[in-house]
Amino acid sequence: MADLPAKLAPSRVLTVTELNRFAREVLESSFPLFWVSGEVSNFTRAASGHWYFSLKDACAQVRCVMFKGRNSYVDFTPREGDKIEARATVTLYEARGDFQLTVEFVQRAGLGALFEAFERLKAKLAHEGLFDAAFKKSISKHPCAIGIVTSPDAAALRDVLTTLKRRNANIKVIIYPTPVQGKGAAQLIAAAIRTANERAEVDTLLICRGGGSLEDLWQFNEEVVARAIDDSAIPTISGVGHETDFTICDFVADMRAATPTAAAELACSDMSISKNLLAKMQNQLNKQMQFVLNQQAQKLDFLARRLISPTQLIASQQQQLRQLNERMKLAMHHYLNHRQQQLIATSARIAPPTTQITYKRQQLVQLKQRLAMRFNLYIKTQQQDLTRLSSNLAHLNPQSVLTRGYAFVQNQAGEIVRSTAQLTPNDEVTLTFGSGTANATINKIQE
Repeated sequence: MADLPAKLAPSRVLTVTELNRFAREVLESSFPLFWVSGEVSNFTRAASGHWYFSLKDACAQVRCVMFKGRNSYVDFTPREGDKIEARATVTLYEARGDFQLTVEFVQRAGLGALFEAFERLKAKLAHEGLFDAAFKKSISKHPCAIGIVTSPDAAALRDVLTTLKRRNANIKVIIYPTPVQGKGAAQLIAAAIRTANERAEVDTLLICRGGGSLEDLWQFNEEVVARAIDDSAIPTISGVGHETDFTICDFVADMRAATPTAAAELACSDMSISKNLLAKMQNQLNKQMQFVLNQQAQKLDFLARRLISPTQLIASQQQQLRQLNERMKLAMHHYLNHRQQQLIATSARIAPPTTQITYKRQQLVQLKQRLAMRFNLYIKTQQQDLTRLSSNLAHLNPQSVLTRGYAFVQNQAGEIVRSTAQLTPNDEVTLTFGSGTANATINKIQE
Protein backbone atom coordinates (compact mmCIF):
# COMPACT_ATOMS: atom_id res chain seq x y z
CA MET A 1 0.00 0.00 0.00
CA ALA A 2 2.88 2.39 0.72
CA ASP A 3 4.10 2.35 -2.88
CA LEU A 4 0.65 2.69 -4.50
CA PRO A 5 0.74 6.50 -4.63
CA ALA A 6 4.03 6.34 -6.52
CA LYS A 7 2.55 3.79 -8.92
CA LEU A 8 -0.48 6.01 -9.41
CA ALA A 9 1.48 9.19 -10.11
CA PRO A 10 -0.30 11.56 -12.59
CA SER A 11 2.47 11.04 -15.12
CA ARG A 12 2.02 7.27 -15.01
CA VAL A 13 -0.27 5.72 -17.61
CA LEU A 14 -1.86 2.48 -16.30
CA THR A 15 -3.18 -0.42 -18.24
CA VAL A 16 -6.65 -1.70 -17.39
CA THR A 17 -5.12 -4.86 -15.92
CA GLU A 18 -2.87 -2.83 -13.62
CA LEU A 19 -5.78 -0.63 -12.59
CA ASN A 20 -7.96 -3.59 -11.66
CA ARG A 21 -5.10 -5.29 -9.82
CA PHE A 22 -4.36 -2.14 -7.80
CA ALA A 23 -8.06 -1.75 -7.00
CA ARG A 24 -8.28 -5.39 -5.86
CA GLU A 25 -5.26 -4.94 -3.59
CA VAL A 26 -6.77 -1.82 -2.03
CA LEU A 27 -10.12 -3.54 -1.42
CA GLU A 28 -8.68 -6.73 0.05
CA SER A 29 -6.33 -4.85 2.38
CA SER A 30 -9.01 -2.41 3.51
CA PHE A 31 -11.79 -4.88 4.38
CA PRO A 32 -11.18 -7.67 6.92
CA LEU A 33 -13.36 -10.80 7.11
CA PHE A 34 -16.90 -9.58 8.00
CA TRP A 35 -20.57 -10.63 8.08
CA VAL A 36 -23.18 -9.32 5.67
CA SER A 37 -26.88 -10.22 5.37
CA GLY A 38 -29.21 -10.07 2.41
CA GLU A 39 -31.60 -11.91 0.13
CA VAL A 40 -30.31 -14.52 -2.32
CA SER A 41 -30.80 -13.71 -5.99
CA ASN A 42 -29.62 -15.25 -9.28
CA PHE A 43 -28.25 -18.34 -7.53
CA THR A 44 -26.23 -20.64 -9.85
CA ARG A 45 -24.27 -23.82 -9.15
CA ALA A 46 -21.51 -24.19 -11.74
CA ALA A 47 -20.30 -27.52 -13.11
CA SER A 48 -17.12 -26.99 -11.08
CA GLY A 49 -19.19 -26.99 -7.89
CA HIS A 50 -18.74 -23.26 -7.18
CA TRP A 51 -21.76 -21.13 -6.18
CA TYR A 52 -22.47 -17.81 -7.88
CA PHE A 53 -25.25 -15.55 -6.59
CA SER A 54 -26.11 -12.02 -5.57
CA LEU A 55 -27.04 -10.60 -2.16
CA LYS A 56 -29.49 -7.76 -2.22
CA ASP A 57 -31.61 -5.59 0.01
CA ALA A 58 -34.16 -2.89 -0.78
CA CYS A 59 -31.58 -0.44 -2.14
CA ALA A 60 -28.54 -2.33 -3.50
CA GLN A 61 -27.03 -5.69 -4.44
CA VAL A 62 -23.55 -7.24 -4.66
CA ARG A 63 -22.18 -10.20 -6.60
CA CYS A 64 -20.90 -13.16 -4.55
CA VAL A 65 -18.88 -16.31 -5.20
CA MET A 66 -18.47 -19.29 -2.85
CA PHE A 67 -15.95 -21.85 -3.98
CA LYS A 68 -16.49 -25.60 -3.81
CA GLY A 69 -13.96 -26.09 -1.03
CA ARG A 70 -16.04 -23.82 1.25
CA ASN A 71 -19.64 -24.59 0.27
CA SER A 72 -19.13 -28.31 0.96
CA TYR A 73 -19.29 -27.45 4.68
CA VAL A 74 -22.75 -25.85 4.42
CA ASP A 75 -25.67 -28.11 5.39
CA PHE A 76 -28.20 -26.44 3.04
CA THR A 77 -28.33 -24.98 -0.47
CA PRO A 78 -29.57 -21.37 -0.68
CA ARG A 79 -32.59 -20.74 -2.86
CA GLU A 80 -34.01 -17.67 -4.54
CA GLY A 81 -35.42 -15.34 -1.92
CA ASP A 82 -33.70 -16.95 1.08
CA LYS A 83 -32.52 -14.59 3.77
CA ILE A 84 -28.96 -15.53 4.64
CA GLU A 85 -25.95 -14.22 6.50
CA ALA A 86 -22.58 -14.54 4.76
CA ARG A 87 -19.09 -14.28 6.15
CA ALA A 88 -16.97 -12.88 3.35
CA THR A 89 -14.11 -10.73 2.16
CA VAL A 90 -14.25 -7.94 -0.47
CA THR A 91 -12.39 -8.49 -3.73
CA LEU A 92 -12.46 -7.51 -7.38
CA TYR A 93 -12.66 -9.95 -10.28
CA GLU A 94 -9.89 -8.47 -12.42
CA ALA A 95 -10.92 -10.05 -15.74
CA ARG A 96 -14.21 -8.12 -15.81
CA GLY A 97 -13.60 -5.45 -13.23
CA ASP A 98 -16.55 -6.73 -11.18
CA PHE A 99 -16.76 -5.82 -7.52
CA GLN A 100 -17.71 -9.02 -5.59
CA LEU A 101 -17.60 -10.83 -2.29
CA THR A 102 -15.69 -14.09 -1.70
CA VAL A 103 -17.92 -15.97 0.75
CA GLU A 104 -16.32 -18.24 3.34
CA PHE A 105 -19.47 -19.38 5.19
CA VAL A 106 -23.24 -18.88 5.02
CA GLN A 107 -26.11 -19.51 7.40
CA ARG A 108 -29.78 -18.74 7.42
CA ALA A 109 -30.56 -15.28 8.69
CA GLY A 110 -31.25 -15.20 12.39
CA LEU A 111 -29.38 -18.43 13.12
CA GLY A 112 -26.68 -16.52 14.92
CA ALA A 113 -29.14 -15.37 17.56
CA LEU A 114 -30.65 -18.85 17.80
CA PHE A 115 -27.22 -20.43 18.25
CA GLU A 116 -26.40 -17.93 20.98
CA ALA A 117 -29.68 -18.70 22.77
CA PHE A 118 -29.00 -22.43 22.35
CA GLU A 119 -25.53 -22.13 23.87
CA ARG A 120 -26.74 -19.93 26.75
CA LEU A 121 -29.50 -22.36 27.72
CA LYS A 122 -27.18 -25.35 27.29
CA ALA A 123 -24.57 -23.80 29.60
CA LYS A 124 -27.23 -22.87 32.15
CA LEU A 125 -28.79 -26.34 32.30
CA ALA A 126 -25.40 -28.04 32.33
CA HIS A 127 -24.41 -25.87 35.31
CA GLU A 128 -27.57 -26.97 37.11
CA GLY A 129 -26.71 -30.65 36.49
CA LEU A 130 -29.55 -31.51 34.09
CA PHE A 131 -27.06 -33.22 31.76
CA ASP A 132 -25.23 -35.14 34.49
CA ALA A 133 -24.99 -38.84 33.58
CA ALA A 134 -25.16 -39.77 37.28
CA PHE A 135 -28.83 -38.74 37.35
CA LYS A 136 -29.84 -40.54 34.15
CA LYS A 137 -32.48 -43.26 34.64
CA SER A 138 -31.93 -46.67 33.08
CA ILE A 139 -34.15 -47.71 30.18
CA SER A 140 -36.21 -50.86 30.70
CA LYS A 141 -35.02 -53.68 28.44
CA HIS A 142 -38.42 -55.41 28.47
CA PRO A 143 -41.13 -52.73 28.81
CA CYS A 144 -44.81 -53.64 28.96
CA ALA A 145 -45.93 -50.26 27.58
CA ILE A 146 -44.19 -47.46 25.66
CA GLY A 147 -45.41 -43.87 25.42
CA ILE A 148 -44.75 -41.60 22.43
CA VAL A 149 -44.86 -37.81 22.63
CA THR A 150 -45.18 -36.51 19.06
CA SER A 151 -47.63 -35.22 16.47
CA PRO A 152 -50.19 -37.80 15.27
CA ASP A 153 -49.61 -36.60 11.71
CA ALA A 154 -45.82 -36.84 11.81
CA ALA A 155 -44.08 -39.24 9.47
CA ALA A 156 -41.74 -40.05 12.34
CA LEU A 157 -44.68 -41.59 14.25
CA ARG A 158 -45.34 -44.08 11.47
CA ASP A 159 -41.67 -45.07 11.42
CA VAL A 160 -41.65 -45.54 15.20
CA LEU A 161 -44.85 -47.60 15.22
CA THR A 162 -43.59 -49.78 12.36
CA THR A 163 -40.30 -50.38 14.16
CA LEU A 164 -41.99 -51.21 17.48
CA LYS A 165 -44.39 -53.64 15.78
CA ARG A 166 -41.53 -55.32 13.93
CA ARG A 167 -39.40 -55.71 17.04
CA ASN A 168 -42.14 -56.63 19.53
CA ALA A 169 -45.79 -56.57 18.52
CA ASN A 170 -46.91 -57.44 22.08
CA ILE A 171 -45.83 -54.12 23.59
CA LYS A 172 -48.64 -51.70 24.35
CA VAL A 173 -48.12 -48.28 22.69
CA ILE A 174 -49.76 -45.10 23.99
CA ILE A 175 -49.54 -41.86 22.01
CA TYR A 176 -49.58 -38.51 23.81
CA PRO A 177 -50.42 -36.21 20.88
CA THR A 178 -48.93 -32.74 20.69
CA PRO A 179 -47.86 -30.30 17.98
CA VAL A 180 -44.08 -30.38 17.50
CA GLN A 181 -43.72 -27.18 15.46
CA GLY A 182 -45.18 -23.72 15.55
CA LYS A 183 -45.93 -21.08 18.13
CA GLY A 184 -46.64 -22.46 21.60
CA ALA A 185 -45.62 -26.01 20.66
CA ALA A 186 -42.96 -26.15 23.39
CA GLN A 187 -45.57 -25.64 26.15
CA LEU A 188 -47.77 -28.34 24.62
CA ILE A 189 -44.84 -30.78 24.38
CA ALA A 190 -44.03 -30.17 28.05
CA ALA A 191 -47.73 -30.64 28.95
CA ALA A 192 -47.81 -33.99 27.10
CA ILE A 193 -44.75 -35.17 29.05
CA ARG A 194 -46.39 -34.16 32.35
CA THR A 195 -49.61 -35.92 31.32
CA ALA A 196 -47.70 -39.14 30.66
CA ASN A 197 -46.16 -38.94 34.13
CA GLU A 198 -49.49 -38.21 35.81
CA ARG A 199 -51.12 -41.22 34.16
CA ALA A 200 -48.05 -43.43 34.89
CA GLU A 201 -49.13 -46.10 32.41
CA VAL A 202 -45.91 -46.59 30.42
CA ASP A 203 -42.42 -47.83 31.26
CA THR A 204 -40.54 -45.72 28.70
CA LEU A 205 -41.38 -42.38 27.09
CA LEU A 206 -40.22 -41.55 23.55
CA ILE A 207 -40.01 -37.90 22.48
CA CYS A 208 -39.92 -37.91 18.68
CA ARG A 209 -39.80 -35.57 15.73
CA GLY A 210 -38.41 -35.91 12.22
CA GLY A 211 -35.56 -33.86 10.82
CA GLY A 212 -35.69 -30.19 9.91
CA SER A 213 -33.90 -26.89 10.13
CA LEU A 214 -32.77 -25.30 13.37
CA GLU A 215 -35.95 -23.22 13.42
CA ASP A 216 -38.09 -26.33 12.86
CA LEU A 217 -36.48 -28.11 15.81
CA TRP A 218 -36.36 -25.07 18.05
CA GLN A 219 -39.35 -26.17 20.15
CA PHE A 220 -37.13 -28.94 21.58
CA ASN A 221 -34.55 -26.31 22.60
CA GLU A 222 -37.00 -24.50 24.88
CA GLU A 223 -36.34 -24.51 28.62
CA VAL A 224 -39.91 -25.57 29.43
CA VAL A 225 -39.41 -28.84 27.52
CA ALA A 226 -36.04 -29.44 29.18
CA ARG A 227 -37.58 -28.91 32.64
CA ALA A 228 -40.45 -31.28 31.87
CA ILE A 229 -38.04 -34.01 30.73
CA ASP A 230 -35.86 -33.52 33.80
CA ASP A 231 -38.90 -33.76 36.10
CA SER A 232 -40.16 -36.92 34.39
CA ALA A 233 -40.20 -40.00 36.63
CA ILE A 234 -40.53 -42.14 33.49
CA PRO A 235 -37.24 -42.87 31.66
CA THR A 236 -37.09 -40.81 28.46
CA ILE A 237 -35.50 -41.35 25.05
CA SER A 238 -34.99 -38.39 22.74
CA GLY A 239 -35.36 -39.11 19.02
CA VAL A 240 -35.47 -35.61 17.55
CA GLY A 241 -34.16 -34.81 14.07
CA HIS A 242 -31.49 -36.63 12.13
CA GLU A 243 -28.16 -38.00 13.28
CA THR A 244 -26.36 -34.66 12.89
CA ASP A 245 -29.07 -32.69 14.74
CA PHE A 246 -28.60 -31.96 18.44
CA THR A 247 -31.16 -30.29 20.69
CA ILE A 248 -31.38 -29.47 24.40
CA CYS A 249 -33.88 -32.32 24.61
CA ASP A 250 -31.10 -34.76 23.59
CA PHE A 251 -28.86 -33.67 26.44
CA VAL A 252 -31.55 -33.74 29.17
CA ALA A 253 -33.19 -37.05 28.19
CA ASP A 254 -31.98 -40.26 29.80
CA MET A 255 -30.88 -41.55 26.38
CA ARG A 256 -30.35 -39.90 23.01
CA ALA A 257 -31.15 -41.64 19.70
CA ALA A 258 -29.89 -40.46 16.32
CA THR A 259 -33.37 -40.71 14.72
CA PRO A 260 -36.95 -41.53 15.80
CA THR A 261 -36.52 -45.04 14.35
CA ALA A 262 -33.35 -45.50 16.38
CA ALA A 263 -35.27 -44.37 19.48
CA ALA A 264 -37.84 -47.11 18.87
CA GLU A 265 -35.04 -49.67 18.53
CA LEU A 266 -33.52 -48.54 21.83
CA ALA A 267 -36.88 -48.64 23.61
CA CYS A 268 -37.44 -52.38 23.29
CA SER A 269 -35.50 -55.50 22.51
CA ASP A 270 -35.99 -57.39 19.28
CA MET A 271 -38.24 -60.38 19.95
CA SER A 272 -36.66 -62.36 17.12
CA ILE A 273 -33.28 -62.04 18.83
CA SER A 274 -34.83 -62.95 22.17
CA LYS A 275 -36.55 -65.96 20.61
CA ASN A 276 -33.32 -67.10 19.01
CA LEU A 277 -31.51 -66.65 22.31
CA LEU A 278 -34.27 -68.54 24.15
CA ALA A 279 -34.12 -71.37 21.61
CA LYS A 280 -30.37 -71.52 22.00
CA MET A 281 -30.64 -71.59 25.79
CA GLN A 282 -33.36 -74.28 25.57
CA ASN A 283 -31.12 -76.36 23.34
CA GLN A 284 -28.23 -75.96 25.77
CA LEU A 285 -30.53 -76.86 28.69
CA ASN A 286 -31.76 -79.98 26.89
CA LYS A 287 -28.20 -81.03 26.18
CA GLN A 288 -27.19 -80.43 29.80
CA MET A 289 -30.22 -82.32 31.11
CA GLN A 290 -29.50 -85.24 28.77
CA PHE A 291 -25.89 -85.25 29.90
CA VAL A 292 -26.90 -85.31 33.59
CA LEU A 293 -29.45 -88.07 32.92
CA ASN A 294 -26.82 -90.14 31.13
CA GLN A 295 -24.38 -89.65 33.98
CA GLN A 296 -26.96 -90.61 36.59
CA ALA A 297 -28.02 -93.65 34.53
CA GLN A 298 -24.43 -94.86 34.43
CA LYS A 299 -24.12 -94.25 38.17
CA LEU A 300 -27.35 -96.20 38.74
CA ASP A 301 -26.08 -99.11 36.65
CA PHE A 302 -22.85 -99.14 38.63
CA LEU A 303 -24.70 -99.14 41.95
CA ALA A 304 -27.08 -101.81 40.68
CA ARG A 305 -24.14 -104.05 39.92
CA ARG A 306 -22.88 -103.55 43.47
CA LEU A 307 -26.29 -104.15 45.04
CA ILE A 308 -26.77 -107.90 45.86
CA SER A 309 -29.99 -109.52 47.02
CA PRO A 310 -30.00 -111.46 50.37
CA THR A 311 -30.36 -114.78 48.50
CA GLN A 312 -27.32 -113.99 46.36
CA LEU A 313 -25.43 -112.83 49.44
CA ILE A 314 -26.17 -116.10 51.30
CA ALA A 315 -25.22 -118.14 48.23
CA SER A 316 -21.97 -116.20 47.92
CA GLN A 317 -21.14 -116.71 51.58
CA GLN A 318 -21.93 -120.43 51.29
CA GLN A 319 -19.57 -120.62 48.30
CA GLN A 320 -16.88 -118.86 50.31
CA LEU A 321 -17.48 -121.26 53.21
CA ARG A 322 -17.06 -124.25 50.91
CA GLN A 323 -13.88 -122.80 49.50
CA LEU A 324 -12.53 -122.21 52.98
CA ASN A 325 -13.44 -125.78 53.96
CA GLU A 326 -11.58 -127.16 50.94
CA ARG A 327 -8.58 -125.00 51.68
CA MET A 328 -8.57 -126.15 55.28
CA LYS A 329 -8.73 -129.84 54.21
CA LEU A 330 -5.89 -129.29 51.75
CA ALA A 331 -3.83 -127.52 54.38
CA MET A 332 -4.41 -130.38 56.84
CA HIS A 333 -3.39 -132.92 54.17
CA HIS A 334 -0.18 -131.01 53.44
CA TYR A 335 0.51 -130.65 57.11
CA LEU A 336 0.05 -134.39 57.72
CA ASN A 337 2.26 -135.27 54.73
CA HIS A 338 4.93 -132.93 55.98
CA ARG A 339 4.80 -134.43 59.44
CA GLN A 340 4.86 -137.92 57.95
CA GLN A 341 7.97 -137.09 55.91
CA GLN A 342 9.59 -135.67 58.99
CA LEU A 343 8.72 -138.91 60.80
CA ILE A 344 10.20 -141.02 58.00
CA ALA A 345 13.37 -138.93 58.01
CA THR A 346 13.64 -139.24 61.76
CA SER A 347 12.98 -142.95 61.58
CA ALA A 348 15.68 -143.25 58.93
CA ARG A 349 18.17 -141.50 61.15
CA ILE A 350 17.47 -143.87 64.01
CA ALA A 351 17.20 -147.02 61.79
CA PRO A 352 19.88 -149.82 61.85
CA PRO A 353 23.13 -149.22 59.87
CA THR A 354 22.15 -151.71 57.21
CA THR A 355 18.92 -149.87 56.62
CA GLN A 356 20.76 -146.54 56.47
CA ILE A 357 23.28 -147.95 54.03
CA THR A 358 20.48 -149.23 51.81
CA TYR A 359 18.79 -145.84 52.00
CA LYS A 360 22.01 -143.98 51.21
CA ARG A 361 22.67 -146.31 48.25
CA GLN A 362 19.24 -145.52 46.89
CA GLN A 363 19.96 -141.79 47.30
CA LEU A 364 23.31 -142.27 45.56
CA VAL A 365 21.65 -144.04 42.63
CA GLN A 366 19.10 -141.25 42.35
CA LEU A 367 21.81 -138.56 42.46
CA LYS A 368 23.81 -140.40 39.81
CA GLN A 369 20.79 -140.57 37.54
CA ARG A 370 20.03 -136.89 38.08
CA LEU A 371 23.69 -135.98 37.40
CA ALA A 372 23.69 -137.96 34.17
CA MET A 373 20.49 -136.28 33.05
CA ARG A 374 21.83 -132.84 33.92
CA PHE A 375 25.15 -133.52 32.12
CA ASN A 376 23.41 -134.79 28.98
CA LEU A 377 21.12 -131.75 29.00
CA TYR A 378 24.13 -129.42 29.40
CA ILE A 379 26.03 -131.14 26.54
CA LYS A 380 22.96 -130.89 24.30
CA THR A 381 22.49 -127.20 25.10
CA GLN A 382 26.17 -126.42 24.36
CA GLN A 383 25.98 -128.31 21.07
CA GLN A 384 22.92 -126.28 20.06
CA ASP A 385 24.70 -123.02 20.94
CA LEU A 386 27.76 -124.11 18.95
CA THR A 387 25.64 -124.96 15.94
CA ARG A 388 23.86 -121.60 16.12
CA LEU A 389 27.11 -119.62 16.46
CA SER A 390 28.68 -121.57 13.56
CA SER A 391 25.70 -120.73 11.40
CA ASN A 392 25.90 -117.03 12.35
CA LEU A 393 29.62 -116.99 11.69
CA ALA A 394 29.09 -118.51 8.28
CA HIS A 395 26.52 -115.83 7.44
CA LEU A 396 28.87 -113.06 8.56
CA ASN A 397 31.94 -114.48 6.75
CA PRO A 398 32.99 -111.94 4.05
CA GLN A 399 34.16 -114.81 1.93
CA SER A 400 30.59 -116.03 1.68
CA VAL A 401 29.46 -112.61 0.44
CA LEU A 402 32.23 -112.56 -2.14
CA THR A 403 31.26 -115.97 -3.50
CA ARG A 404 27.87 -114.47 -4.40
CA GLY A 405 29.49 -112.11 -6.97
CA TYR A 406 30.64 -109.25 -4.78
CA ALA A 407 34.16 -107.85 -4.42
CA PHE A 408 35.88 -105.34 -2.17
CA VAL A 409 38.43 -102.70 -3.24
CA GLN A 410 41.75 -101.90 -1.52
CA ASN A 411 44.13 -99.07 -2.29
CA GLN A 412 47.90 -99.45 -2.41
CA ALA A 413 48.06 -98.97 1.38
CA GLY A 414 45.76 -101.94 1.85
CA GLU A 415 42.87 -99.81 3.10
CA ILE A 416 39.29 -100.68 2.17
CA VAL A 417 37.86 -98.12 -0.30
CA ARG A 418 34.36 -97.14 0.84
CA SER A 419 33.83 -93.93 -1.20
CA THR A 420 34.95 -92.33 -4.45
CA ALA A 421 36.31 -89.50 -2.30
CA GLN A 422 39.24 -91.84 -1.46
CA LEU A 423 40.16 -92.24 -5.13
CA THR A 424 41.75 -90.13 -7.82
CA PRO A 425 42.25 -90.96 -11.50
CA ASN A 426 45.19 -93.36 -12.29
CA ASP A 427 45.11 -94.82 -8.73
CA GLU A 428 46.00 -98.53 -8.64
CA VAL A 429 43.64 -100.70 -6.62
CA THR A 430 43.27 -104.38 -5.78
CA LEU A 431 39.95 -106.19 -6.29
CA THR A 432 39.34 -109.22 -4.09
CA PHE A 433 36.72 -111.73 -5.32
CA GLY A 434 35.27 -114.86 -3.86
CA SER A 435 38.09 -116.68 -5.55
CA GLY A 436 41.29 -114.81 -6.26
CA THR A 437 42.26 -111.12 -6.66
CA ALA A 438 42.91 -108.69 -9.52
CA ASN A 439 44.75 -105.40 -9.96
CA ALA A 440 43.06 -102.39 -11.63
CA THR A 441 43.73 -98.75 -12.49
CA ILE A 442 41.11 -95.98 -11.93
CA ASN A 443 40.35 -94.21 -15.23
CA LYS A 444 37.23 -92.16 -14.36
CA ILE A 445 35.42 -91.22 -11.16
CA GLN A 446 31.69 -90.48 -11.00
CA GLU A 447 29.96 -89.03 -7.96
